[in-house]
Amino acid sequence: MVIRNEDGTFQFAGRDDDIITTAGYRVGPTDVENSVMTHPAVAESAAVGQPDDIRGEVIKSYIVLRDGYEASDDLAEEIRQQVRERLSTHAFPRVIEFVDELPKTPSGKIQRFKLRAQAAQEATSDSQ
Repeated sequence: MVIRNEDGTFQFAGRDDDIITTAGYRVGPTDVENSVMTHPAVAESAAVGQPDDIRGEVIKSYIVLRDGYEASDDLAEEIRQQVRERLSTHAFPRVIEFVDELPKTPSGKIQRFKLRAQAAQEATSDSQ
């Protein structure tokens, strides 16, 4: 998926099945992941869309922390605000889940489809 910017340049946004549509905006997960990765506590990051009744999807980040850091609501908010400042008010992770590891292929590529399925299942169970 490629996006044409207002100045006529093009930007790679990611695979069409990975694009997150939140409140009418299309957000590439790679932009979110790269912004999350700039925080010193973050070792790995993956972003997916989680179904949401109001926005269609919200951005959910799965984060593996570096040694010496502990998961907390304060750390999640710090990461969230950093991404919001770097990207925009619609492209930050509204939901952050700290995990021990991300699902990967044997070659090391993150399997976002598994995380999307997990996020969808969590959204369904939260709404019941």
